[in-house]
Amino acid sequence: MSRIDDSLIAIRRILRATELYGRDLAREAGLTAVQFRVLQVVAEKGWSTATEISGRMGVSQATVTSLVDKLVQKGMVTRQRSERDRRQTDIMITDQGRATIQNAPDPLQQRYVRQFEALPDWEQSMLISALERVAGMLDAGDIDASPVLDVGDIRSDIRRGK
Repeated sequence: MSRIDDSLIAIRRILRATELYGRDLAREAGLTAVQFRVLQVVAEKGWSTATEISGRMGVSQATVTSLVDKLVQKGMVTRQRSERDRRQTDIMITDQGRATIQNAPDPLQQRYVRQFEALPDWEQSMLISALERVAGMLDAGDIDASPVLDVGDIRSDIRRGK
C-alpha cells in the first residue's frame, strides 16, 4: 500500500470513529456530541451561562441558544433567572441531565484528551502541526469549528449555506 493510501485510511478511520461514537451517543443518550458537550460544561458547576458555554466551546451564542433549547426540550437542563445578576439567565442541569452524563458512553473526545495530555510536549506540537497541515490540504483551514469531535449533519450545514 502506498503512503497516500495509508494517509487516506488514517483520515477515514478518524472520521469513522467519530461517526460511530455519535451513533452510540444518540442511541444511548439521545444527544449529539455537541449537545453532550454543552451538558458536560453545565454539569461542571451544576449551572452555566450561554456566554460561558459560547466562550468554552468557541461557538456563537446563537448556536448555544439552539443547543440549550434542545436540552431543555429533552429535560436535561432548565433556564432560570440568575440570582447573582437579574439581567442574566442561568442554565441549570437537571437530575435527568446528570443521569445522562453518568450513563452515556465514554466520550470519544475525553479518550483523545487523556491520551494527548500523556504525550510529551514535542509530540503534542508535532501532532498539532500535522493535523493543521492535513486541514490545510483539505482546504479546511479556515472552516469554523469548535473543539468537539463530531461529524455533524452536513445537510444542516448546507441549509445554513456553509
